[in-house]
Amino acid sequence: MSYRRLLFFRVLLFAGLVTTWHLLVQFEVLPAFFFGEPAVVFQRTWHWFASGEIYPHLGITLLETLVAFVLGAGFGLGGGLWLALNPTASSLLEPYIKALNSMPRVILAPIFAVWFGLGIWSKIALGVTLVFFIVFFNVYQGVREVSPLVLANARMLGANARQLLRTVYLPSATSWVFSSLHTSVGLAFVGVVVGEYLGSARGIGYLILQAEGLFDINTVFAGILVLTILALILDSLVSRLERSVLRWNVRSTQTSPGA
Repeated sequence: MSYRRLLFFRVLLFAGLVTTWHLLVQFEVLPAFFFGEPAVVFQRTWHWFASGEIYPHLGITLLETLVAFVLGAGFGLGGGLWLALNPTASSLLEPYIKALNSMPRVILAPIFAVWFGLGIWSKIALGVTLVFFIVFFNVYQGVREVSPLVLANARMLGANARQLLRTVYLPSATSWVFSSLHTSVGLAFVGVVVGEYLGSARGIGYLILQAEGLFDINTVFAGILVLTILALILDSLVSRLERSVLRWNVRSTQTSPGA
């Protein structure tokens, strides 16, 4: 199926879902008070952007999300590589890391608010904890699953530790890394929005919280729609980076490690 045809069916499916939602509300199968009205949701979203009301909130949420995503992915990548390549440290720290991962990160939000205040850093810290473990465990698993035969052949060709990292370990972990990054985009938004719920004067999460307090379900859905669009945009950027890196990996693996 061509991309244009696939895109057409995706748009058609979205239009069908929205139309069904509209009809169910109009015929009172679903109460508008609880489920909102799609026309009002889109109108509210358009008003936000047309009036410029949303831009300060959008900017702060996007900044918090990007910083949390970059820091969490960076720490996860570095930590996963380091622990996977150090068996002694892995054996010592693995149970503690698993214990930290099993902890519901949402309960850390009040602690971060006390540590970092109600500014952007408490939201970033919560987002980092959500992104870190996803990337960490994917990188850790990807490096540990490198074929021993491939490693032995690379060493026979004279590859040193740096060349093994560049030509064997990193290419092996690449698909795992980008799989985790696609998931982490949404989790970064989750962490930031939860942080904004607990205490903030700006951000999309703040707008949603205000609307929720007024029982304005249409504004809540409008905020969710904006967050979803932002997450899709960031995910598409990750996909572009993935295609670029995978092309680089193909070219790099065509050169022997000893070259």
